[in-house]
Amino acid sequence: MHFDWAFFWQSLFHPSGAFLAGLGTTVAISIVSMVLGLILGLAVALMRLSHNRILRIIASIYVWILQGIPLLVVLVIIYLGLAAANIYKFQDTSMMGMVLAGSVKAAIVGLTLNCGAYVSEIIRSAITAVPEGQMEASMALGMTGFSSMRWIILPQAIRTMIPPLGNQFNTLMKNTSLLSIIGVSEMFLVTQSISSSTFKTFEIFLVVGVYYLLLTTVWTILQNEIECHLSRQLGIPAKSMLSKALSTIHIIFTGNSEMKRVAALEA
Repeated sequence: MHFDWAFFWQSLFHPSGAFLAGLGTTVAISIVSMVLGLILGLAVALMRLSHNRILRIIASIYVWILQGIPLLVVLVIIYLGLAAANIYKFQDTSMMGMVLAGSVKAAIVGLTLNCGAYVSEIIRSAITAVPEGQMEASMALGMTGFSSMRWIILPQAIRTMIPPLGNQFNTLMKNTSLLSIIGVSEMFLVTQSISSSTFKTFEIFLVVGVYYLLLTTVWTILQNEIECHLSRQLGIPAKSMLSKALSTIHIIFTGNSEMKRVAALEA
């Protein structure tokens, strides 16, 4: 048995239409689930910080359950368990000429619930890291609790939230590989199908590994740009990793040109 380099390079640089469709599904589900998870996480975090004891208990139980149960189990319960118990069955839906599969809807619900539990803790920690005096001062100026949170507390907490939220999105993208268990045609399931039909298991899974790495790397660069932008807005000097990389490349090429020019003059 030998490694098929031709198949590997072909699959890496010229992937099939099915693979690209799976890649698109992975990215789309990740983005939608993260956005919904942010909204849910913010709501749960505010519930946990509420003076209402009932809201705090509900939010705490939600976080306890969703952080304690593996995502794979949550997905199976939502898609297969609810249908088997005749509670709810996710049906395919037609939207603007496109069909949204029931498994995709179940996947978004499962990922959103799981993501929201972790995001709520990130947001809650960032909010509690802001000194309590900030809220007291804004209330003393006549601001309501909502306006104080909206204009005073959250803007300060956002910069603290960005790194862990970025890591959470990276984790979410990698967790989409679990969606194959409920039949979502994302990148991992398509890769399994290609492996079964070609018997090039090692080669094709190396390819999908590279694509997952590219997805997380691109997001890491974007996240770093956001962090640097927020730092500059606060007057903190910051240079993004992309800027540093471009500067390094410029120095290398400039240095080579300068060395060639000096060598030509000496000759």
